[in-house]
Amino acid sequence: MGQPWAVGTAEASPARLPLVLTALWAAAVGLELAYVLVLGPGPPPLGPLARTLQVALAAFQLLNLLGNVGLFLRSDPSIRGVMLAGRGLGQGWAYCYQCQSQVPPRSGHCSACRFCILRRDHHCRLLGRCVGFRNYRPFLCLLLHGAGVLLHASVLLGPALSALLRAHTPLHTAALLLLPWLMLLTGRVSLAQFALAFVTDTCVAGALLCGAGLLFHGMLLLRGQTTWEWARGQHAYDLGPCHNLQAALGPRWVLVWLWPFLASPLPGDGITFQTAADVGLRAS
Repeated sequence: MGQPWAVGTAEASPARLPLVLTALWAAAVGLELAYVLVLGPGPPPLGPLARTLQVALAAFQLLNLLGNVGLFLRSDPSIRGVMLAGRGLGQGWAYCYQCQSQVPPRSGHCSACRFCILRRDHHCRLLGRCVGFRNYRPFLCLLLHGAGVLLHASVLLGPALSALLRAHTPLHTAALLLLPWLMLLTGRVSLAQFALAFVTDTCVAGALLCGAGLLFHGMLLLRGQTTWEWARGQHAYDLGPCHNLQAALGPRWVLVWLWPFLASPLPGDGITFQTAADVGLRAS
């Protein structure tokens, strides 16, 4: 039946195509912002203090976003290189025929990553890597700061887009917002106008998507569930909101949202997990 441990120590690298596409979209947003702020109508009118605060907020958001992206991609969530021998194979353990290894509870095989993932939640298509035990914290922070960055970009692009929309009829405005590609292909708008509308649309949609993802995973976080466990109505690892937060984010769970490089070691190892039944037995 194979060996009861994961073989190999090399890290599973994320898929390159999703990363390239996400990076190209991020570059398009950055270039459009630079064009609007430098060559276009410029930023919204603000006083010196408000401008300083806006620049500080943008720097804070970008540092957190890029830092959490780096942590997410550097953290290998798979069982690769993890010694599982002698860990008490028992209830909840399974055998993965693709990995040819025994895998602990809450783990699952990902066909895209081609490995089993410790405490697997789901596969992130935008970054080409699974979300699991080791990178769940930067993923959550990515959702928070991603929503903030995209919302901030939408606000900065707003005056330029508003000026463009006021110069046209309501029907033209609706078509430009909902079908920018069609307007470009039919020659109704210039390339610069299309870029402004398209980038603003995707920023707003991305902010809403990140916000919805943060609300959903925030619910799972408080319940101590993965997406797979939520879909099946399993609550075996719900230790209460406070303990669930510490299990996923570490002892400094309040502060990790503010700085990605803050040390907050996770209390577990991704192999064995305390259950609600264990807590109940101790209490009794």
